[in-house]
Amino acid sequence: MENLRFKRVLLKLSGEALAGPKGFGIDPETVSNFCKEIVEAASLGVELAMVIGGGNIFRGMSASASGMERASADYMGMLATVMNAVAVQDALEKLGLSTRVLSAITMQEVCEPYIRRRAERHLEKGRVVICAAGTGNPYFTTDTAAALRAMELKSQVIIKGTKVDGVYDKDPKKFDDAVMFDRLTYMEVLEKQLKVMDSTAVSLAMDNNMPIVVFNMFVPGNLKKVITGDRAGTIVE
Repeated sequence: MENLRFKRVLLKLSGEALAGPKGFGIDPETVSNFCKEIVEAASLGVELAMVIGGGNIFRGMSASASGMERASADYMGMLATVMNAVAVQDALEKLGLSTRVLSAITMQEVCEPYIRRRAERHLEKGRVVICAAGTGNPYFTTDTAAALRAMELKSQVIIKGTKVDGVYDKDPKKFDDAVMFDRLTYMEVLEKQLKVMDSTAVSLAMDNNMPIVVFNMFVPGNLKKVITGDRAGTIVE
């Protein structure tokens, strides 16, 4: 434990990260690969909570833009995050890691309800806690849910796993001259409208002085580097 920079962390993953090369749905090989990274990090003794998006299955905002009522679309998106959470739980437990899925929308046959004290107790027992169904309310993204759960569970940092190495001034997949930032302030993220997390999540992190680290989840060993304090990605503080 003394080698850890952070002893309790909140890991945020996009739903798209689970889709792998298919771009849609859940790719078992992709899920298994990054779950191995989570198992390696957990072996260090870190207490790990997770929030996973649902964009690989259903995107509420996209459906809303196409004419669906926003609240209904968002609830469907929340249900998609539960499917992803159960998939990740299955992959982690096949690798020998004890987990619990806690949902903000009650569905007792599938997972436990999200109760803060219960979640904290699971973390203390060394279980990975996967927080599903966002905040349980429409109009809030899973980014905001991640920030909220990080505060509630007394995490020391929000770690956002992405497909790129950190935060850039523009999309590095489209522009060869994109520049990556090593460090940013919350206000720089908001003023430059950088796509770290949505503005509500960044504002919540800023108000509670919660650092955010954005890193490439698909580089082996990166998650371990972040948790032990080695340089990997961009830090917002």
